[in-house]
Amino acid sequence: MPVSRKAVDRLFDLLRRDGKVTYRTRIDAREAAYLSPLLDRITADEEDGDALRFFLSRSMQGERPPIEIYRGDTSTCRIDGPWQEVDRYWLPLGGLVLTLGATAHLDPFEAKALHRKMQDAIETAIRAWARDQDLYSLPEGTDAIDRGVADPAAKVMIAAWSAEQASANGRDVEPVRLRDCDLRDVLSPPCALCGRRLVRD
Repeated sequence: MPVSRKAVDRLFDLLRRDGKVTYRTRIDAREAAYLSPLLDRITADEEDGDALRFFLSRSMQGERPPIEIYRGDTSTCRIDGPWQEVDRYWLPLGGLVLTLGATAHLDPFEAKALHRKMQDAIETAIRAWARDQDLYSLPEGTDAIDRGVADPAAKVMIAAWSAEQASANGRDVEPVRLRDCDLRDVLSPPCALCGRRLVRD
Protein backbone atom coordinates (compact mmCIF):
# COMPACT_ATOMS: atom_id res chain seq x y z
CA MET A 1 0.00 0.00 0.00
CA PRO A 2 1.45 3.41 -0.90
CA VAL A 3 2.98 5.32 2.01
CA SER A 4 1.09 8.44 0.87
CA ARG A 5 -2.29 6.72 1.33
CA LYS A 6 -1.36 5.63 4.86
CA ALA A 7 -0.24 9.17 5.65
CA VAL A 8 -3.54 10.60 4.36
CA ASP A 9 -5.48 8.03 6.43
CA ARG A 10 -3.57 9.03 9.57
CA LEU A 11 -4.22 12.72 8.90
CA PHE A 12 -7.96 12.15 8.47
CA ASP A 13 -8.00 9.97 11.61
CA LEU A 14 -6.49 12.85 13.60
CA LEU A 15 -9.24 15.18 12.34
CA ARG A 16 -12.09 12.76 13.13
CA ARG A 17 -14.01 13.31 16.33
CA ASP A 18 -15.74 9.92 16.60
CA GLY A 19 -12.74 8.01 18.00
CA LYS A 20 -12.45 5.76 14.93
CA VAL A 21 -9.41 5.07 12.76
CA THR A 22 -9.00 3.82 9.21
CA TYR A 23 -7.23 0.51 8.68
CA ARG A 24 -6.39 -0.69 5.17
CA THR A 25 -4.79 -3.92 4.02
CA ARG A 26 -4.45 -5.97 0.85
CA ILE A 27 -5.72 -9.54 0.74
CA ASP A 28 -5.43 -12.28 -1.83
CA ALA A 29 -8.34 -12.20 -4.31
CA ARG A 30 -9.05 -15.89 -3.75
CA GLU A 31 -9.33 -15.37 0.01
CA ALA A 32 -11.37 -12.17 -0.20
CA ALA A 33 -14.65 -14.06 -0.63
CA TYR A 34 -14.52 -15.39 2.93
CA LEU A 35 -12.15 -12.88 4.57
CA SER A 36 -14.19 -9.77 3.69
CA PRO A 37 -17.40 -10.97 5.41
CA LEU A 38 -15.30 -12.17 8.35
CA LEU A 39 -13.62 -8.77 8.71
CA ASP A 40 -17.02 -7.05 8.42
CA ARG A 41 -18.33 -9.16 11.31
CA ILE A 42 -15.25 -8.61 13.48
CA THR A 43 -15.28 -4.82 13.03
CA ALA A 44 -19.06 -4.40 13.38
CA ASP A 45 -19.89 -1.71 15.94
CA GLU A 46 -22.51 -3.71 17.86
CA GLU A 47 -22.94 -6.69 20.21
CA ASP A 48 -21.85 -9.33 17.70
CA GLY A 49 -18.66 -7.43 16.88
CA ASP A 50 -17.89 -6.98 20.59
CA ALA A 51 -18.36 -10.71 21.23
CA LEU A 52 -16.16 -11.72 18.28
CA ARG A 53 -13.41 -9.27 19.25
CA PHE A 54 -13.42 -10.52 22.84
CA PHE A 55 -13.26 -14.15 21.67
CA LEU A 56 -10.40 -13.42 19.27
CA SER A 57 -8.43 -11.34 21.78
CA ARG A 58 -8.55 -14.25 24.25
CA SER A 59 -7.62 -16.73 21.52
CA MET A 60 -4.69 -14.76 20.12
CA GLN A 61 -2.69 -14.28 23.32
CA GLY A 62 0.02 -16.81 22.42
CA GLU A 63 2.86 -16.34 19.96
CA ARG A 64 1.58 -19.12 17.69
CA PRO A 65 -1.87 -19.22 16.07
CA PRO A 66 -4.10 -21.52 18.11
CA ILE A 67 -5.65 -24.63 16.57
CA GLU A 68 -7.89 -25.23 19.58
CA ILE A 69 -8.24 -23.77 23.07
CA TYR A 70 -9.90 -25.80 25.81
CA ARG A 71 -10.81 -23.91 28.97
CA GLY A 72 -11.98 -25.08 32.35
CA ASP A 73 -12.72 -22.99 35.43
CA THR A 74 -9.04 -22.59 36.35
CA SER A 75 -7.17 -24.54 33.67
CA THR A 76 -6.43 -23.97 29.99
CA CYS A 77 -5.08 -26.23 27.27
CA ARG A 78 -3.98 -24.60 24.01
CA ILE A 79 -3.00 -26.58 20.92
CA ASP A 80 -0.65 -24.49 18.76
CA GLY A 81 -0.51 -24.32 14.98
CA PRO A 82 -0.06 -24.06 12.17
CA TRP A 83 -0.74 -27.73 11.42
CA GLN A 84 2.26 -29.54 9.94
CA GLU A 85 1.70 -32.28 7.34
CA VAL A 86 4.24 -35.10 7.42
CA ASP A 87 3.66 -38.26 5.34
CA ARG A 88 -0.12 -37.74 5.39
CA TYR A 89 -0.08 -37.16 9.18
CA TRP A 90 -1.05 -33.81 10.64
CA LEU A 91 0.72 -32.57 13.75
CA PRO A 92 0.47 -29.32 15.71
CA LEU A 93 3.68 -27.41 16.44
CA GLY A 94 3.11 -27.82 20.15
CA GLY A 95 0.83 -26.76 22.94
CA LEU A 96 0.51 -25.17 26.34
CA VAL A 97 -1.11 -26.36 29.56
CA LEU A 98 -1.89 -23.85 32.31
CA THR A 99 -3.40 -25.03 35.58
CA LEU A 100 -3.08 -24.06 39.24
CA GLY A 101 0.51 -24.60 40.24
CA ALA A 102 1.69 -25.89 36.87
CA THR A 103 2.64 -24.64 33.40
CA ALA A 104 3.79 -26.99 30.66
CA HIS A 105 4.88 -26.44 27.07
CA LEU A 106 4.04 -29.49 24.95
CA ASP A 107 5.99 -30.91 22.06
CA PRO A 108 4.09 -31.80 18.85
CA PHE A 109 3.39 -35.39 19.93
CA GLU A 110 2.26 -34.51 23.46
CA ALA A 111 0.04 -31.80 22.02
CA LYS A 112 -1.49 -34.20 19.49
CA ALA A 113 -2.17 -36.82 22.20
CA LEU A 114 -3.76 -34.27 24.57
CA HIS A 115 -5.79 -32.78 21.69
CA ARG A 116 -7.20 -36.25 20.95
CA LYS A 117 -7.96 -36.83 24.64
CA MET A 118 -9.75 -33.48 24.94
CA GLN A 119 -11.81 -34.20 21.81
CA ASP A 120 -12.80 -37.60 23.21
CA ALA A 121 -13.86 -36.03 26.52
CA ILE A 122 -15.93 -33.38 24.73
CA GLU A 123 -17.59 -36.00 22.52
CA THR A 124 -18.48 -38.08 25.58
CA ALA A 125 -19.85 -35.04 27.46
CA ILE A 126 -21.98 -33.83 24.53
CA ARG A 127 -23.47 -37.27 23.88
CA ALA A 128 -24.24 -37.72 27.58
CA TRP A 129 -25.90 -34.30 27.70
CA ALA A 130 -27.96 -35.10 24.60
CA ARG A 131 -29.16 -38.31 26.27
CA ASP A 132 -29.96 -36.51 29.54
CA GLN A 133 -31.99 -33.90 27.63
CA ASP A 134 -33.75 -36.61 25.60
CA LEU A 135 -32.63 -34.92 22.37
CA TYR A 136 -32.51 -38.19 20.46
CA SER A 137 -36.31 -38.43 20.69
CA LEU A 138 -36.70 -35.19 18.72
CA PRO A 139 -36.67 -35.11 14.92
CA GLU A 140 -33.29 -34.02 13.61
CA GLY A 141 -33.26 -30.35 12.72
CA THR A 142 -31.02 -27.78 11.12
CA ASP A 143 -28.07 -26.13 12.84
CA ALA A 144 -29.20 -22.74 11.48
CA ILE A 145 -30.69 -20.29 13.97
CA ASP A 146 -33.41 -17.78 13.19
CA ARG A 147 -31.86 -14.97 15.19
CA GLY A 148 -34.90 -12.77 14.75
CA VAL A 149 -36.80 -15.32 16.89
CA ALA A 150 -34.08 -16.94 18.97
CA ASP A 151 -32.19 -13.84 20.20
CA PRO A 152 -35.23 -12.00 21.63
CA ALA A 153 -36.51 -15.24 23.20
CA ALA A 154 -33.11 -15.86 24.84
CA LYS A 155 -33.01 -12.28 26.16
CA VAL A 156 -36.49 -12.68 27.65
CA MET A 157 -35.37 -15.91 29.35
CA ILE A 158 -32.27 -14.17 30.72
CA ALA A 159 -34.37 -11.23 31.97
CA ALA A 160 -36.79 -13.64 33.67
CA TRP A 161 -33.90 -15.50 35.31
CA SER A 162 -32.32 -12.19 36.42
CA ALA A 163 -35.63 -11.05 37.93
CA GLU A 164 -35.96 -14.40 39.71
CA GLN A 165 -32.45 -14.06 41.15
CA ALA A 166 -33.09 -10.50 42.26
CA SER A 167 -36.40 -11.49 43.83
CA ALA A 168 -34.74 -14.37 45.67
CA ASN A 169 -32.21 -11.86 47.04
CA GLY A 170 -35.00 -9.58 48.28
CA ARG A 171 -34.67 -6.80 45.71
CA ASP A 172 -37.67 -5.08 44.12
CA VAL A 173 -37.76 -5.83 40.41
CA GLU A 174 -40.05 -5.04 37.54
CA PRO A 175 -41.93 -8.21 36.54
CA VAL A 176 -40.98 -9.85 33.24
CA ARG A 177 -43.89 -10.52 30.90
CA LEU A 178 -44.03 -14.19 29.99
CA ARG A 179 -44.90 -14.95 26.40
CA ASP A 180 -45.46 -17.90 24.16
CA CYS A 181 -42.10 -18.71 22.52
CA ASP A 182 -41.74 -19.93 18.96
CA LEU A 183 -38.31 -21.57 18.80
CA ARG A 184 -38.66 -23.66 15.66
CA ASP A 185 -35.01 -23.23 14.68
CA VAL A 186 -33.42 -23.48 18.12
CA LEU A 187 -32.45 -26.85 19.55
CA SER A 188 -33.30 -26.58 23.24
CA PRO A 189 -34.95 -28.26 26.21
CA PRO A 190 -38.46 -27.03 27.11
CA CYS A 191 -38.67 -23.25 27.12
CA ALA A 192 -38.08 -21.82 30.60
CA LEU A 193 -40.88 -19.31 30.03
CA CYS A 194 -43.71 -21.13 28.32
CA GLY A 195 -42.73 -24.76 29.02
CA ARG A 196 -43.27 -25.81 25.39
CA ARG A 197 -41.08 -28.45 23.81
CA LEU A 198 -39.42 -27.64 20.55
CA VAL A 199 -41.56 -28.71 17.58
CA ARG A 200 -39.80 -29.26 14.29
CA ASP A 201 -41.45 -29.18 10.88
